Amino acid sequence: MTRTLHSKNKHASTAGDNRRRTLHKILCVSAVAFGLGNLPAWAADGSLPGAGITVTPVKSNLSEETFQTLLVMKALQRLGYTVKPYEELEYPLAHIAVANGDATFMANHWSPHHSEFYKEAGGDAKLLRKGVYAAGAAQGYMIDKKTADKYRITSIAQLADPELAKLFDSDGDGKANLIGPNAGWGGEAVVWHQIETFKLKDTVSYTQGNYSALIADTLARYKAGKPVLYYAWTPFWLSNVLRPGKEVVWLEVPFSSMPGVQKGADTRLPSGKNYGFPLNNEYIVANKDWAAKNPAAAHLFEIMSIPINDISTQNRLMHDGQKKASDVERHADAWIKAHSKTFDRWISEAIAAGAAARVATK
Repeated sequence: MTRTLHSKNKHASTAGDNRRRTLHKILCVSAVAFGLGNLPAWAADGSLPGAGITVTPVKSNLSEETFQTLLVMKALQRLGYTVKPYEELEYPLAHIAVANGDATFMANHWSPHHSEFYKEAGGDAKLLRKGVYAAGAAQGYMIDKKTADKYRITSIAQLADPELAKLFDSDGDGKANLIGPNAGWGGEAVVWHQIETFKLKDTVSYTQGNYSALIADTLARYKAGKPVLYYAWTPFWLSNVLRPGKEVVWLEVPFSSMPGVQKGADTRLPSGKNYGFPLNNEYIVANKDWAAKNPAAAHLFEIMSIPINDISTQNRLMHDGQKKASDVERHADAWIKAHSKTFDRWISEAIAAGAAARVATK
């Protein structure tokens, strides 16, 4: 037993030495690349830029946004930061927590969808938002393709017709039931605004509550052969089950119309279609003061980028039953392993940027 423990300890020590040598090599290359000359003092002993610094992540209560958050947390750990378990907050509160320094970062800021929350939390004066984390998220209204084809429904404005609206009545009041986003997501303000703007108040009811539960009911309704009408977005598992152009279709809006800080925004897509919402990009948003003191992490936040389809694929795994915390952790580890060259490049570039910034301030 003593020999076994000694062997294990020796192996661990050797592995640690190897990691330190690898880090030192990265830092030396960084020093040359950035013209730094000698290594900065903090790196001379092989330590990492995040050593001794604690990070507090926050995320929304959407389990489908855990994957993206974990990838950032694991990258920060590779930089040496002590990363606490994430806390879940509604989007408006998450932005405020990061802005006030009660949290370090959130990886689920959608722009321009969360523009109002960003502005109310202090905007660029308090928050760092650089580099697109995931690009090209679509949002809008969807109905089942069978009903769309049969009644030639292509625009949500057509639901001003009581007879067409009645097709989507699920509670017997004669109005279409539009399953919409939760309060506090940001999208609910757009839905309310557009129902009024497109003169749908008399024929369409906005059904709001627990979106996941409502969508489960919607999916059951679809499987029963009944018409469905709901708000959707990508990336989300639903688009891999009720597929746009296959089982369901996007509805267009008659013209662009957005509320609040997005007023006047053109929501027409590059394809020429207009689903009522602009394309969104996901960003990692961090506390600005903290980021200034942690240039390696700030650079990491700026350069991390993942394909939006990878998020949808992971979300589908969760929908299919792999939804425990350990499952999502495994998904994140598998993504890192499959993209190890990219992930390692993020780490080395972040270390190099941190080294450059520290030397520049001396």
